[in-house]
Amino acid sequence: MRDKSYVWKTKPSLRLTTVGKRKGLESDVRISNTALFRIVKQLERVISSWLERNSSSTAGAPSPSSRVLARERLPSVLAGIEETPFKVTALKKLKSCMAGDEAARDDFVACGGIQVLGHVMTQALAESCAGGDFSAFQTCEEAAAVLATLPLSDDESVELLLNQECMRPVSVLVQRGSAEARLHAMCMISKVSKASVRDWTLEVDVDDMVKALLELLSDGASAKLSSRALDVLLAVTERQRGARRARTVEMGAVRVLVETLPDADRHVSERALLLLKRMCKCPEGRLAFAEHALAVAAVAGTVLRGTAVATRLAVNVLWLVACSAAPAERVLDDMAVSGAVAKLLALLQVENWPSTKDKAARMLRAHGAFWSQYPCFPTNLKDYLKFLN
Repeated sequence: MRDKSYVWKTKPSLRLTTVGKRKGLESDVRISNTALFRIVKQLERVISSWLERNSSSTAGAPSPSSRVLARERLPSVLAGIEETPFKVTALKKLKSCMAGDEAARDDFVACGGIQVLGHVMTQALAESCAGGDFSAFQTCEEAAAVLATLPLSDDESVELLLNQECMRPVSVLVQRGSAEARLHAMCMISKVSKASVRDWTLEVDVDDMVKALLELLSDGASAKLSSRALDVLLAVTERQRGARRARTVEMGAVRVLVETLPDADRHVSERALLLLKRMCKCPEGRLAFAEHALAVAAVAGTVLRGTAVATRLAVNVLWLVACSAAPAERVLDDMAVSGAVAKLLALLQVENWPSTKDKAARMLRAHGAFWSQYPCFPTNLKDYLKFLN
């Protein structure tokens, strides 16, 4: 057999044909890249022009003509974002344009920006789920970052965001987005929950969202993420009743919240106790609380050690589990051993909300005889308990 190099050297026609094909392919790729480059440059010029118009109008007294021109360019910007293959770059530029400009954000809503980015997020999420590259999901994250700059304080923008085309991608970002994307998504949910009277949880898969939020709290990797997760959990549970709240308990909410308390700061402690109070209003929550070995000790540890708000919420939690229709004996045991009973007695000696003192006194009257049987129960407290009765 002849050497392949011999055939290549002795047949120049074959060599020219191969080289010609390669050059033709390189030429096609060059033309394609050039066309995409021109599209991106054109879109950058439109966004930069809009940014200059807005910055010049906010620097001094904005003239009506400059505001009209800025608004007229915005539809071109939004249309370009939908058409360009480089959506991530375009969305980042749009975010920098809107970040500190209230007028630009108002124009964005008025020109249908929420609907456009909702469509972009839905399309990007579908491409990502279909096996697309990472840039598709990154497009969804960047679109959410733009929407997170909006104040979402008026009914119009809130209603637009509550459409499933927007809320479903936002919910997915809470579950599996990057840390920054999760913060943006949870920030939007908190704003919507405060501004809307409509139940936004009907637009999302609440179970998957609650699981993701509880995982964030359990991991404790970021104080910001944990704080935002508590805010969204408060927004979710505020609208839950009956079976829906019991479902949250089944996902392990009580366990995660109890284990959050020992190392929590003031703000986290107050919100975690408020969530525990809501969970313990249903029988499933009280049962989960009674079955956790550290629940009573963790809650009792916040009485008279944190803020007055934390003390009031902790007493409410203990009241719910100790004075329910059939309190678990284990809860009463833990209250005596962990020092919760001594704190209830001390609480009667300090100034506090009348309702908090009343609940502490009623717990002591209801279970004082049971607790006084413990050897660890001080004699002077037994005398005080007789006086209280």
